Formats: sequence, structure tokens, C-alpha cells
Amino acid sequence: MKTLQGEVISLNNLATARVKVSRVTQHPLYKKSIRQSSNFACHVEGLDLKVGDKVVITECRPMSATKRFKVTSKIAKA
Repeated sequence: MKTLQGEVISLNNLATARVKVSRVTQHPLYKKSIRQSSNFACHVEGLDLKVGDKVVITECRPMSATKRFKVTSKIAKA
């Protein structure tokens, strides 16, 4: 299972959070470092989250049409 770290960017409702996961890659030709990010809709259960919190998300079964991850723990507060 995939485990990623990211930052909460929005809280749509009580059970869903949008998490932004950033990574640094290298351009194949020019070798410059490029910062890329992806947004994931994540299922939330039993955690009190706010926008800006750092969280750990884990891959799980499809919860809805867009949710494929769930928030497992909170690393740091906003």
C-alpha cells in the first residue's frame, strides 16, 4: 500500500479532505529540480483536521468516485 505525506488544503465536508502531496523531480534533459504536486480526495474518520495540517495518507479501497486514500494520522498542526 502507498503511504504519502501532504498538507490539508480544503475540508469539503466532515468525511472528506483534500490533501496536496508535493514532490521534487529532476527534468530529464536539463537536470533542473522541478517541484510537482498532486491533490487527493481523502476519507477522514475520527480526526479533528484543519486547513494547513500535515497528515499521512494511505491507499485504500475506493470509498467513492474520487476517494482512493484515507487519512491515517496527523503529523503537525497548522
